[in-house]
Amino acid sequence: MQRIELDLHTHSVMSGHAYSTIQEMAEAARQKGLKHLGIAEHGPMIPGTCDPIYFRNLYVIPRYINGVRMWMGAEVNIVDYQGTLDLDDTYLARLDHVIAGLHRLCYTSGTMQQNTDAVMGAMHHPGVNIISHPADGTAELDLEELVKASARTCTLLEVNNSSLFPKRGNPVAHTLQTELLKLCKQYDTPVILGSDAHISYSVADYTYLYDLLKETEFPDELIVNYDAKRFFDFTGLTDVE
Repeated sequence: MQRIELDLHTHSVMSGHAYSTIQEMAEAARQKGLKHLGIAEHGPMIPGTCDPIYFRNLYVIPRYINGVRMWMGAEVNIVDYQGTLDLDDTYLARLDHVIAGLHRLCYTSGTMQQNTDAVMGAMHHPGVNIISHPADGTAELDLEELVKASARTCTLLEVNNSSLFPKRGNPVAHTLQTELLKLCKQYDTPVILGSDAHISYSVADYTYLYDLLKETEFPDELIVNYDAKRFFDFTGLTDVE
């Protein structure tokens, strides 16, 4: 296990069902030695999350807190089979990074092809950098097609720690995320580990993923969390405030 440099998928109290402030999340990141922390509040179709005006005002938040580089983004929802997102481009342009994903509250699962088209549509959006938890079983997906598209679209696929929490009772997440890792290894495609932290104690916590990485003998060099430069090189984002 190498030192983690970045965790870009976390949520503050502003997401409505998370429990720590931005300052608390930043302090946890500092204590864990992170260089980069991403706060990605849920898009507007998730009940209880922030109003879109929240994303217009993110410029007031310091991009360094306690020595940690802050990335203020969003985890937007894919809402249809074309990959439409629930936050329009006016707002997306204001974000430091954009995560897009399928959530049962916002998406009606269709056929494998329809679901895969939905995620592919989001991957081809120029503003999207990461696909959240594609292998959590929310919808049946052609993971091999998504892995092939990852490099073409410069969009990272996330391996999600929260999906494996035992109390979530997700019986398929282990199998599907193992399959995703094997495919990414086969195609030499980088991944990003996502804590999906909803409280400060879970920042950069990948407890449930390390066994999967070991089981699949997944190469460290394909994990962008271990070296922030890999993240920038793959996504084309730059570390500029």
